[in-house]
Parts: sequence; C-alpha cells; structure tokens
Amino acid sequence: MISSTLKKNIKNSSLIRKMFEKGEELRKQFGPENVFDFSLGNPDLPPPPQFYQELKKLATPNKINQHAYMPNAGYPKVREKIAKHLSKKQNLQLKKENIILTCGAAGALNVIFKTILNPGEEVIVPQPFFVEYKFYIENHRGKMKPVKTNGDFSLNINNIKKAITSKTKAILINSPNNPTGKIYQEKEVKNLAQILKPHKKVYLISDEPYRAIVYNKIKIPNILDYYPNSLVVNSFSKTLSLPGERIGYLIVSPKCYSFEAVISGATISNRILGYVNAPALMQKIAGSLINASPDLNKYTQRKNLFVKGLLDSGYNLVNPEGAFYIFCQSPTKDDLKFVEHLQKYNILVVPGTSFGSPGYFRIAYCVPEKIIKKALPKFKEALKNFKLRG
Repeated sequence: MISSTLKKNIKNSSLIRKMFEKGEELRKQFGPENVFDFSLGNPDLPPPPQFYQELKKLATPNKINQHAYMPNAGYPKVREKIAKHLSKKQNLQLKKENIILTCGAAGALNVIFKTILNPGEEVIVPQPFFVEYKFYIENHRGKMKPVKTNGDFSLNINNIKKAITSKTKAILINSPNNPTGKIYQEKEVKNLAQILKPHKKVYLISDEPYRAIVYNKIKIPNILDYYPNSLVVNSFSKTLSLPGERIGYLIVSPKCYSFEAVISGATISNRILGYVNAPALMQKIAGSLINASPDLNKYTQRKNLFVKGLLDSGYNLVNPEGAFYIFCQSPTKDDLKFVEHLQKYNILVVPGTSFGSPGYFRIAYCVPEKIIKKALPKFKEALKNFKLRG
C-alpha cells in the first residue's frame, strides 16, 4: 500500500531505528543510568542563556502579524544579518540575496536537490557519508555515487575525478564530517576545485552544520573562495543547540552559474516541498543570536576523554578534528556483529554499514562526561571478551 521506493528506504534505515528500539528496551530493563547510548547526534548542551530571553520577548503578544507568512526565502532583515555576519567572520562578500532560510540543514539540502536535479543525474559523495544523503538525493530522482576516501578519511581527489561523468550534477562534501569528524583541508578543497574547472556546470555543495565545532584551532576553508559554482548549507542545530527547532540556511555563491535561476528555483522549492518558509520565531531568534553560542569547549573535553580511553583499551581510530563523533574501527569486518556484542554491555553505537563503511562503528559523544567515564571500562571489557571469544 506504500511506494516501493519508500519500502526500500524503510528497510535501509532499519539499523538506526533498531538502535532506538534497543535503547528503549535496555533502559526499561536496566534503568537509564546504566545504559550508554551513543547512537544519536543529539546535542545535549543547553542553548545559550540569551535564547530564553529572546524567546520570552518574542512570545509576548505585542506585534501584529507576529506569526504570519513572510517571503519564502525568509525575513529580509534576518538574511541580511546572517550575510553580514558570514562576510565578516569568514571573509566573504555576501548579501541577503545570497541567503535562503530553511527548515534546518536537511531542509536546505532537499531544497538544493529539488532545484538542480534532473532524473538520473548523479551526486558524488565521499564515503563514509551521512546516512540520509542517499534518501534525499533519490527522493529528487537523482542517484548517489559514493567514492572512497583515504585511510584517514581525507578526500581522495583521484577517486572523485574518476567518478565524474556526463551525468554528474554535483559533488556533496560534509566538513566537519558525520560520521568521522574529519575536516577537509585547504589543499583538498583547492585540488577539488581544480578538477572541477573543466566541468563548470557541476555544483560543489558543502554541508556544514558542524562548522563551529572544531578542535586544535583547525581552519575550515570556505568553498566559495575556491569554486564559483558553490552552494553551502548550514544550521543552528549545533551552533545554538536547537536541533528540534529546525532552523538553518542555504548560501548560493554570488559567482554561481545562472545565479538568478538557482535562487529563484531554491526559493520556490522551499514552498513546493511544503516547508513554505522556515519557522518564523526561530528565524528571528537566529538573527538575534547570530554571535551567541553554548559552551562548545565541553565537546573538546569529552572527545579527548573518549579518544584516550578507547586507544588505551586497544581500539583503532582516527582522532576527530571536528563535530562530536568518533568513527572507530571494529575488531571484525562484520561491524553489525560487534555492535550487537557491545549491546551486551548496554552500549549503543551505530554500525559503519549505515554510513556506507562496513568494519567501523560511530560513537556520538554529545552526552554528559559522567556517561563517558562510566562507559569506558565497558568498552574495554567488551573488546577483550570479543577477542577472547574470537
């Protein structure tokens, strides 16, 4: 009674759904304090104090049309604030006309794919990749084309170059990356732009919801500086710890090929997809809190604690450079088997198979530090017993 495509998507997303169900089962059996759930990238830091002040102020019924429609691209004043902020912070030349406010980064990506994709056109995506990308691309009649990255999860430019065909419409990168925490360096972005030069109508899309969560002062290059046909996606989900409020934005490069058509297409796609516009209150809050942030340094402490504990226990991993994920190597290529083994110790993680990379598992450390400390001995015990059993 439902579409065959949706049936396939439900089946493919069952691994993450299974983690949710298993978590509920374990919490009922052992109590929430004895279950170590690292499956979901759900920021636990409270929003900055200014959020509640601004929300209270906005909730006071003192303005006409406070909750009315606005232009589909979002409030012009808010878009202007974001453009000025980004221009100053990232040394860009942006105006409000380059910005479209969206229902989170996911909404922005769907708006992009609705705007640019014709049936059968391909989007090249470095692997590992965020699990939803495939669903988004296929939903807009496109085809995702995964390409392997290097051993440290950096971009393999040669693999990307080989993957480009006449069907290629876009390359989608995610930096800092989910699930690996990898940041693509300036040299990688330059090389990527270089191989795209002969393909002027291919879009370079950068998904950057974790841009504010960076370790060791690593700089994230701005793709708009290196390739004219660029689109950038961002969100306030992590920068303001508001994932459930669904507020983000899309940047269209001023140098983008057929700029007016892309902006017009993305604006109407916002409406056609049923978003109509980003939430009115959250738009205003995002504009008012453009320089605010929760204490993101807490992620640094958690990352360092987790990485040291896992390495000391015998796990292999690449130290993440940003975001709040560790993509850890499984002691067996059958990551599903090891993830199931971890559940015996009340540990919930997501298998790498979900991200197109079997043999790994993802840990989301956006949880209180006490949970990490309590879980680390369990990780050690699980690995030791798994090797002994094997």
